[in-house]
Amino acid sequence: MGLPEGFRWGVATAAYQVEGAAGEDGRGPSTWDVFSHTPGRVRDGHTGDVACDHYHRWPEDVALMAGLGIDAYRFSIAWPRVQPSGGGPVNTKGLDFYDRLVDGLLTAGITPAATLYHWDLPQPLEEAGGWMERDTAHRFAEFAYLAAERLAERVGMWITLNEPVVVMAYGYAFGIYAPGRTLMLDALPTAHHQLLGHGLATTALRSRGAREVGLTNHYSPAWAGDEGSPDDLRAASAFDTLMNRLFTDPVLRGAYPDVTGLGVPDMSAFVRPEDLAVIAAPLDFLGVNYYQPTRVHAPSEGGPLPFDMVDITEYPRTGSGWPIVPDALLALLRDLRDRYRTTLPPLYITENGAAFPDEVGPDGTVDDLPRIAFLDAHITAMRTAIDEEGIDIRGYFAWSLLDNFEWAEGYHPRFGLVHVDYETQKRTPKRSYGWFRDLIANDPSR
Repeated sequence: MGLPEGFRWGVATAAYQVEGAAGEDGRGPSTWDVFSHTPGRVRDGHTGDVACDHYHRWPEDVALMAGLGIDAYRFSIAWPRVQPSGGGPVNTKGLDFYDRLVDGLLTAGITPAATLYHWDLPQPLEEAGGWMERDTAHRFAEFAYLAAERLAERVGMWITLNEPVVVMAYGYAFGIYAPGRTLMLDALPTAHHQLLGHGLATTALRSRGAREVGLTNHYSPAWAGDEGSPDDLRAASAFDTLMNRLFTDPVLRGAYPDVTGLGVPDMSAFVRPEDLAVIAAPLDFLGVNYYQPTRVHAPSEGGPLPFDMVDITEYPRTGSGWPIVPDALLALLRDLRDRYRTTLPPLYITENGAAFPDEVGPDGTVDDLPRIAFLDAHITAMRTAIDEEGIDIRGYFAWSLLDNFEWAEGYHPRFGLVHVDYETQKRTPKRSYGWFRDLIANDPSR
């Protein structure tokens, strides 16, 4: 069946994961530069210094996108390229790169979809407190204004933040990602300051004529380990609040959810009366990133969180060990519709994909059938949400165009439709590349 008219097929990447050129043309250090160069933080000491060298090889990568026949490319603008210190004047050479990329995409008939913050905070801002500080939200709005001043007329979609829950949880609470702090629930101010930054940036973008402004959240359905256990159900509710509601309720309802299940009374210690109106500026779309559901039990005695996460073992797994549950994507989309109803804007699936141990075979091909099965099943779930549930979904972005630097796991997981040899930078389209190309070409709604 065809998809709605104007549906956008796309692929996604992020600046630190693909660009490389970490010290070129005035780019300053980000938290990820510092984190990845700290021994023991990233598997095998990998860094994003070179990554996929997209900074120099973007014309080749745009040609690969054109070969797919995609409608849109979701990339991120590296804040440290544009403002190396996190404030002050523009680094012109940094914005020049995105000028070239955007023009190249438009020439290829591809809509640029720019994410402003995909986790690469300028290191000077982190040294001043990072997202624990309210001022970072204002600095982010300034960055948004500068990016839009140069690019707004040519960028078709703008995403303010990517997965702010991951920044809060993995970056500031658990210390697994940059900046590597271990504040646990004391990291909650980073949730509010990111959302305030989103609201302020939304206003800044629109003041410069930006079209289609949205926010991308990471969503994971919360499963109680024992659905007959009141304690496990409370744990699942607490996880759902932290993962799925904390970054959505304020944007779509103008209020934070009840956070008492997280062991804190409320968010009032760092929320000012005027903030929620700023955060709740109307969205043109909401981005949904989905990879897997999460199962939780009641917390262990004395544990720092109100839940314990446990493995989901009854489903097949990706190469990363993540359970493959496409039905959970459909359930998630239903939950968003039912929870927010009249305030839910159109949705985009802004990330969905899987890592597998892909290798180039003797004949020069990469036969990644498990990825094709994963994408097919999840796209089928999305189609069901559209056709049978009436959910307004406007596009699907596969993660990712290229194999790339996968954060704390370095270059080990391979998520790309295109294999990258990191020694030579040779790109080899995988079998999934051809499958995705044919899927798009055969969509009768195009």
